[in-house]
Amino acid sequence: IPAELLESELFGHEKGAFTGAINARAGRFELAEGGTLFLDEIGDMPLHMQVKILRVLQERTFERVGGNRTFNTNVRIIAATHRNLEQMIEEGKFREDLYYRLNVFPIEMPSLRERAEDIPLLIQELISRLESEKRGSVRFNSAAVMSLCNHPWQGNVRELANLVERMAIMKPFGIVGLQDLPQKYRHGEVPEVESFEQPLEETRKPTVVAEGDIALLPESGIDLKEYIAGLEQSLIQQALDNTGGVVARAAEQLAIRRTTLVEKMRKYGLQRS
Repeated sequence: IPAELLESELFGHEKGAFTGAINARAGRFELAEGGTLFLDEIGDMPLHMQVKILRVLQERTFERVGGNRTFNTNVRIIAATHRNLEQMIEEGKFREDLYYRLNVFPIEMPSLRERAEDIPLLIQELISRLESEKRGSVRFNSAAVMSLCNHPWQGNVRELANLVERMAIMKPFGIVGLQDLPQKYRHGEVPEVESFEQPLEETRKPTVVAEGDIALLPESGIDLKEYIAGLEQSLIQQALDNTGGVVARAAEQLAIRRTTLVEKMRKYGLQRS
């Protein structure tokens, strides 16, 4: 929203408050009365508007642009930003008092590269959405998924969604392998699929047949949730074995947090070597 229109957008305006204001208009605070107002990218808000937002949060009152009537407000505020607000405070670009007024209950959303273990499930969810919207479908084999788990994902989930949609256009209803991914998404030496699936075959009847680097879906189908869980359990055990049971090092190999690995070990009943 342009800075000159932001005040009117948030607080509303009276008829004739400025050129083009032919009618009075309620702002977002009025529309959200008794509910929640989400302020996205609060770090981009101009300083003069930060002062007005601070006043609303402290006094719970505001006026429309061009009006004298004071409105009381009862709105929950959720603010989000990708910027480092503490650094902006030091640079004089963000008000410290507003920062502490907003930062009552911080919720940190880790970037996608910090939760690579979610990527296989996110891919399935994104594909399901494509299918439900009748926009095609696609599948990714194990080698491609492992490569994507090693990508830094500067664009987070939106970048992953764009990639899935692009692959659905380039290989409609096909299987995407490592060689099919754009160059920047191919990372490191990807182990052969057989090394992941062999432990599954030792413990139960095989549900997936490996052919090259492609995991083929059998005619009878598979339990996808069970297969992914088995694959995840196998990889975690390999990481623990490779690192002599040192959880921190195993977490580094899997590109997940140590606490996440401990939770998964407890879930699958895995022990250190």
